Amino acid sequence: MINTYVSYQLIAKDIGKSLDRVQNQPVVERETEYYLENITKVKSIKEFVANDRLFRYAMKAHGLEDMAYAKAFMVKALEGGVEDKDSFANKLSDKRYKEFVSTFNFEAYGETATLFNKAQQGTVDKYLRQTLEENAGDQNEGVRLALYFERKAPSITNAYEILADPALKKAAFTALSLPDAFGNADIDKQAKLIEERIDLEDFKDPELLGKFINRFTTLWEIKNPTVSAASLVTTLFTQPEYGISTNLLLTMQSMKAY
Repeated sequence: MINTYVSYQLIAKDIGKSLDRVQNQPVVERETEYYLENITKVKSIKEFVANDRLFRYAMKAHGLEDMAYAKAFMVKALEGGVEDKDSFANKLSDKRYKEFVSTFNFEAYGETATLFNKAQQGTVDKYLRQTLEENAGDQNEGVRLALYFERKAPSITNAYEILADPALKKAAFTALSLPDAFGNADIDKQAKLIEERIDLEDFKDPELLGKFINRFTTLWEIKNPTVSAASLVTTLFTQPEYGISTNLLLTMQSMKAY
């Protein structure tokens, strides 16, 4: 088995082809076709949440699939919109809700809210990326977290956004070697420590972000090895036919310090 960093690289190095493979999966193709054919027919929040198939597609696209059952909660967020800084969605620490409401902004645009590209192809693009990450997570949770962090990190503006998002938080805690118990500390203390140890501006630089993900995947692999102890012993005592294997070279490369 290949390690977390290499698995992540195999997907991330050509994200376009990776997404094409997801798009061509029969279930994904079918759900996407239904979504695009029907989303523009939705003219109100009530119609939106009433069509469970459409609503779940949109929720998954924004990483909120686990909250698809909480329709009253989402209706409240949608009704408040995002124009008012004190709206319900704007007050939620998890920015995924604000992004969802911004995409389906019935409060601002009424019946035309689903006619914008962000509610149509923009949501499909998000759905494909979300599905790609979930599929990767079925094999290795660390790969899912790495792909998600790569996608979200450049837009992070403060440590509270990391702490409000379970996936970002898990990746950051792993990369910083913070114990899970630290998550029980005062939220301001958590934020202060993260901002002391991470320059969030670095995440806007692909090279620096890549180093951070390298560190995360290395530490994740140490805590969650993809290769069993028995396999490691076998590898150690098996003479390769022609020098060092490609997998071993890639593994060594992934262990570079951040």
